[in-house]
Amino acid sequence: MRVLAAMSGGVDSAVAAARAVDAGHEVVGVHLALSRAGGTLRAGSRGCCTIEDSMDARRAADRLGIPFYVWDFSERFRDDVIEDFVSEYRAGRTPNPCMRCNEKIKFAALLERAIELGFDAVCTGHYALLVDGPEGRELHRASDAAKDQSYVLGVLTAQQLAHTYFPLGSTPSKAIVRAEAAERGLTVAQKPDSHDICFIPDGDTRGWLAEKVGAETGEIIDRSGAVVGSHEGAHAFTVGQRRGLQLGVPAPDGKPRFVLEVRPVDNRVVVGPKEALATAEIAGGRHTWAGRAPAEPSFACHVQIRAHSDPVPARAEVRADEIVVTPETPFDGVAPGQTAVVYDGTRVVGQFTVDRTVSAVPVA
Repeated sequence: MRVLAAMSGGVDSAVAAARAVDAGHEVVGVHLALSRAGGTLRAGSRGCCTIEDSMDARRAADRLGIPFYVWDFSERFRDDVIEDFVSEYRAGRTPNPCMRCNEKIKFAALLERAIELGFDAVCTGHYALLVDGPEGRELHRASDAAKDQSYVLGVLTAQQLAHTYFPLGSTPSKAIVRAEAAERGLTVAQKPDSHDICFIPDGDTRGWLAEKVGAETGEIIDRSGAVVGSHEGAHAFTVGQRRGLQLGVPAPDGKPRFVLEVRPVDNRVVVGPKEALATAEIAGGRHTWAGRAPAEPSFACHVQIRAHSDPVPARAEVRADEIVVTPETPFDGVAPGQTAVVYDGTRVVGQFTVDRTVSAVPVA
């Protein structure tokens, strides 16, 4: 099999490429240049896809003895990931750029080019399992629950799964991957995992958004509509946030208040008690299926609303224009723009972007 190994410059993708070589595949390494700021450098574990990452990926490819290339996907990344991130925040939603990157870049733009060049699959260092079932390939949770990345891969379609290769999915722990990298002489063996948003390496999302969206003073109100404070830009807030609220009026019960809603049209932020974050229903219209679609329009499942949250037992109903999910116990603080991934046991059924939510606590 001809395999295109996406090499980020980290330990996971390097070991994944190495395992693909060991499996006897014809492997070519590629690093995606997602920024045209050629001098961009990493700051410890912040950021990724920098010039240092490119050099680390090249050294790993040289060690493995495979061809290596750098492909410029910066324009596509800007249009499909960064601009989407900005427009979603401008609309008062909370996007997940990693989901968009997997959907639009790694398993769309990259995979399309790979197939055009005659490759059979794209290999990445993601922790997830691929199972060939009776009705096609299925996406499942990784063996290592702590490293499972099936949530951020929930956007993959059946066609994309057919050309995907995850060599690390059955690895019991990240420690084993690092030890293997060291044994292979890969210099990235102890390289820190990247975190935060890759295109905001300093971690100052609020400041970055202020430059892109602009900051305008507005009101913070409670659920009754009473003004309880002010803010310097609604884009800086997300549902469930507690810190950073400039409240001039304390709650009647003296308890802390949390962001319940962001309203970009009138530049207001709605706050209320923690109990009001309980969400009894979520729904969204933009959905995909990871393999076969559900046989029935209504079915029992588990739903995960964040990359590191626990799945919640629920019932999903597929309607003409949206998917509606009712959890057995309320979700905690779901924001429009988040991705909800639907599971059947360990198998990813599909995903949708949350458009609306219903609080489990009615307004008094």
